[in-house]
Amino acid sequence: MKFKADEIASVIRKEIEQFETQIDVREVGRVVEVGDGIARVYGLSGVMSGEMLEFPNGVKGLAFNLEENSVGVIVLGDYLKIREGDEVRGTGKLLQTPVGDAVLGRVLDPLGNPLDGRGPVLTSEFRFVETAAPGVADRQPVREALQTGIKAIDAMTPIGRGQRELIIGDRKTGKTQIAVDAILNQTGKGVKCFYVAVGQKDSTVATVVETFRRHGAMDYTTVIVAGASSPAPLQYVAPYAGTAMAEYFMYKGEHALIVYDDLSKQAAAYRQLSLLMRRPPGREAYPGDVFYCHSRLLERSAKLSDELGGGSLTSLPIVETQEGEVSAYIPTNVISITDGQIYLQPDLFFRGQRPAMNVGISVSRVGGSAQIPAMKQVAGGLRLDLAAFRELEAFAQLGSDLDAATQARLDRGYRVNRLLIQGVCQPLDEIDQIFVIYAVTRGFLDEVAIDDVRRWESEFLPWLHANKAELWKRLKELSGKLGDEEIAAMEAALTDFNELFLAKRTS
Repeated sequence: MKFKADEIASVIRKEIEQFETQIDVREVGRVVEVGDGIARVYGLSGVMSGEMLEFPNGVKGLAFNLEENSVGVIVLGDYLKIREGDEVRGTGKLLQTPVGDAVLGRVLDPLGNPLDGRGPVLTSEFRFVETAAPGVADRQPVREALQTGIKAIDAMTPIGRGQRELIIGDRKTGKTQIAVDAILNQTGKGVKCFYVAVGQKDSTVATVVETFRRHGAMDYTTVIVAGASSPAPLQYVAPYAGTAMAEYFMYKGEHALIVYDDLSKQAAAYRQLSLLMRRPPGREAYPGDVFYCHSRLLERSAKLSDELGGGSLTSLPIVETQEGEVSAYIPTNVISITDGQIYLQPDLFFRGQRPAMNVGISVSRVGGSAQIPAMKQVAGGLRLDLAAFRELEAFAQLGSDLDAATQARLDRGYRVNRLLIQGVCQPLDEIDQIFVIYAVTRGFLDEVAIDDVRRWESEFLPWLHANKAELWKRLKELSGKLGDEEIAAMEAALTDFNELFLAKRTS
């Protein structure tokens, strides 16, 4: 075999032209002390705040405190593998998490590592866990409805795409269930959903994931888990990582929904880290910047301007209260950041009113602009009617005789309350909600016994779909308010069914 000198020369010349002198310069430090999820490192004088650091055995850390002689690092993994004197390397990168279609349908930890046993997340796209929120000029007002499928919420505290609606209440009052139902209701609506479980029991998270799988919601949902057994740094980072995954779709012009379950546990994890780092404690021992911790997270939820694609990120943060103490530090902080709250009351829950929403305290600051016009038209006076009913109910408990008109208003209030009760994992289409709310507020259920109201609804909706499919479809396609023709058709349908239902009861 002969070698051609000109070919060899051309290859050498090409290699010389493409040669670049690259020196891999990295700062290296040493672990001074380690324990309780944090490490103190000496020698990393040029490290950035929030920079990712590498410990031996593949454990990652995050530069948290930049001090004069050392760096306080929160360890994102098993800190028991780290020893005093271990070498720590700076990566020059900020913390990232995988994003894109590959994360949908997966159960992940905040760093993107799989927890569902289905192998690694195969994606070439990553986003920084911490990014700046969209500015004022990059947003537009919230006008588009995001249906939860829950009658009490869609009628009285509507949620719009790009809104932040707080779900607040004591433990075991149905907070998670509202968020789960809202995710189940997004089937076929093109909304990507993200459920971030912070400090929850693994058994609880497993139940939620199984619920999503059973109803086909895992096809468009990602579950990010930093459970009760996860170290505090992962619990602190989890909501930011979930938001980064959801933001990817918002900036693509799509719509996303994220649930933080719950932010009170994230605040407790942040307090733990801050106290270990010897940051000065403030009210309830939380550090002074705990408000900023939540505001920079929730401000990332927005409805983007049309120039940026018009995508949206809607967030449902959950906060747990102690004995209904809404004026505690973390609840008041998050209430002031969000665009409204759904307050769940324990005594309503134990009385069987589920969802146990206190209509007086619950509010949506976006209001009717986040409702479809037909729902706004039908449910406009529902909140005031319920408030008036509560006053009458308190008055009636005194035992005084009531006139017929007052008794009729009381009876209708009882029927409204009974109709607003909804089973778990049973979200309703907005047209079904409009029909039943119209029926109860316009007196079509006045002749139905209070104990039969739930049965009336369970029999009416299948009858409506079977016998009035054309009317249902027409209302679904209607984009504006209900006209006289539609209202007449609805009333005729309700009258027809009532005749059947009442005749069946008398027979």
